[in-house]
Amino acid sequence: MFTSNPFATLSGVISPEMMQGYIVLMVLLVMGGTILDMIHKKSAKYFFENAKKAQKSAKREVSGGEKVAMATSVLVKEVLTSGEFSNPRRRLSHLLTMWGTILFIVTTASMIFSPESTSTLLPQLWHIGALMLAVGGYWFWFAIRVDVSAEGLPWFRFERADLFILSLLATATFALAWSFTGGGLSVLFALFILSSTVLFGGVYWSKFAHMFFKPAAAFQKRVIMADGGRENLPPDYDLTDPEVQRKFPDVPMYMGKNPPNMGLCIKAERAKHY
Repeated sequence: MFTSNPFATLSGVISPEMMQGYIVLMVLLVMGGTILDMIHKKSAKYFFENAKKAQKSAKREVSGGEKVAMATSVLVKEVLTSGEFSNPRRRLSHLLTMWGTILFIVTTASMIFSPESTSTLLPQLWHIGALMLAVGGYWFWFAIRVDVSAEGLPWFRFERADLFILSLLATATFALAWSFTGGGLSVLFALFILSSTVLFGGVYWSKFAHMFFKPAAAFQKRVIMADGGRENLPPDYDLTDPEVQRKFPDVPMYMGKNPPNMGLCIKAERAKHY
């Protein structure tokens, strides 16, 4: 079961060309949904206008070498290892879901576009990817979501923003169930196709499209902080500096003469939010 290509058993009923055409159609739906989302939310327009605005308040020019280092850091931290999550449970859940999804999608396309392959590695990776996705996704849905873990709302509460994670979980669940029951043309296969169609066809209404902007936004933020623009925020003063305290007399009045040692404040609560 784990070493056999579940799509190979469909070749007698559904031609490889039809399955390959379905993959191409899903790619086009993702591209179309992302473009429509950009047009509707004006994400790209805001992104470029904000970058141009930030350049006007820059104090220095960031070199090409610095930008390469920043891009590498974003790739490693924000993209590959999800370092933006300070909550270790949330980070592990996200990594399982993200890498499971990538592994699941890539091996699905590989097995469909190479139906003659006798490799047992691809089916194994396909099942592992789906299992990783399911573990990370269900863990997030039942235990980690803010509105469930922090706000006490029921796990079965559904919002339009949940379309992505629910259709993703349904796709992995029905894919595993379909494979474990022997594959072939069945109700489970139909549910697998239906949920994956909703997943890729619902990009316009889900959070899928924002994943393409996260790395670019993280890179832009690093550049803005490096060039001194600080996104038009006030300078980062050293509140213990007597000169700063004379300039802003409210600082010692409300925060004491040694602001960094005021106490744990919000750090007293164990991190459990996004």
